[in-house]
Amino acid sequence: MRPEDCVKNYTSDRRMYANYVARNIKKICKEVGPRPSGSAKELEAQEWMAKDLETSCDEVRIEPFKLAPAAFMAWVQLTVICGLAGDILLFLTHWLPDYAPILTAIGTAILVISIFFIITEFLFYKETLDVFFPKKDSHNVIGIRKASGEVKRRIIFSGHSDSAPEWRFTYWGGPKLVLPAIGLGLLSVVLITVMNIVVLVLSAKGAEISASKPIFILSIVCIALSPVIIFDILFYNPKRPVDGANDNLTGCLCSMAVTRFMADHDFRFENTEVWVLLTGSEEAGLRGAKAFAKAYKPQFDADAENGIETIFFGLDTVRDYDFMGVYNKDMTGTVKNDAQVAKLIKEGAKLAGYDLPYETVFFGSSDAAAITQGGIKGACFAAMDPAPARYYHTRLDTADNLDLKTIEAGVGIVLETAYLYDEKGLDV
Repeated sequence: MRPEDCVKNYTSDRRMYANYVARNIKKICKEVGPRPSGSAKELEAQEWMAKDLETSCDEVRIEPFKLAPAAFMAWVQLTVICGLAGDILLFLTHWLPDYAPILTAIGTAILVISIFFIITEFLFYKETLDVFFPKKDSHNVIGIRKASGEVKRRIIFSGHSDSAPEWRFTYWGGPKLVLPAIGLGLLSVVLITVMNIVVLVLSAKGAEISASKPIFILSIVCIALSPVIIFDILFYNPKRPVDGANDNLTGCLCSMAVTRFMADHDFRFENTEVWVLLTGSEEAGLRGAKAFAKAYKPQFDADAENGIETIFFGLDTVRDYDFMGVYNKDMTGTVKNDAQVAKLIKEGAKLAGYDLPYETVFFGSSDAAAITQGGIKGACFAAMDPAPARYYHTRLDTADNLDLKTIEAGVGIVLETAYLYDEKGLDV
């Protein structure tokens, strides 16, 4: 069965659901506004969407979880502080050569610590800094449209409810500024770390550090890079969260369009249960998806033993038509999402009329990565210029900046994938 079997004029009907997505995004942006992770506004938007889900789902619940919202991006400030401290300590070794081993040992230690947090927090999205920050409640919204008969499989459509703090570099200059600024800043920290280690080793062996011109010149280079490191502290503005119309209310509302479509046409799958998951605090390190996977993995494992399969279809930023893709690699390329789910989405997209490439999240991550790491089969669909586009995490991500053509494509893809999964499962 295909979606068009439920309605006579499916093409115009699909456009109607794209308008449903855009219309409700505009309402949320106007009535609620920006939604920082773990904030009252995030919950207000989730309650608004949960109320809508109540008209198309049999069960709707809002589930709280704890997190430290400020922890995830704190690696930026930490790196700037440690980078500058390591730079100063390195430079002081030329004026205080007798203390060079101590100075560079301290410099090396704090720099290695900062690099550790960059790798664990940003690259692998671990909660290593959370213990140092105050906790708040965030929430996940779950809507369930039951099958008409015995449940044999389950598909979860998901977007994240929160919006990001503004990335100043993206707003000021787009990819021409954000990538060089962050890249050069990180390279500077790595160079300063290497120099501290070199001086530490040489000074421990009794070498005359103050007499070494190459080391002195490299130390001057490191000092000259200090303004770059200082500049990077302006990377994001926690006091200015953005509307997040595209990132990621489009993912939320496209997910909700599946059960909305089914309810409007009084249709249920006989053996497939459809879930809508609206996660909280994705912008704070995928915390909502992590909490969901942790909470529901035991249930899904038990269901699997009884022959009930569960898959996750994440949607993130349905905005840029020419950049639609199925993301089978995630979390800066370190996580492989489920190959079968990725293929299912790709085949669903073909049925909708789109031949989508497989893509990799080269910088950052999506909720699908946290779901995959949590042991649940999942993959992601996104339509976002990876450059990144200037609206990404900036004040330009407003309801006036939606793209209805791309939203309509997204609606078509989720509907076709849902029906395809009901018919064939993962055997596509």
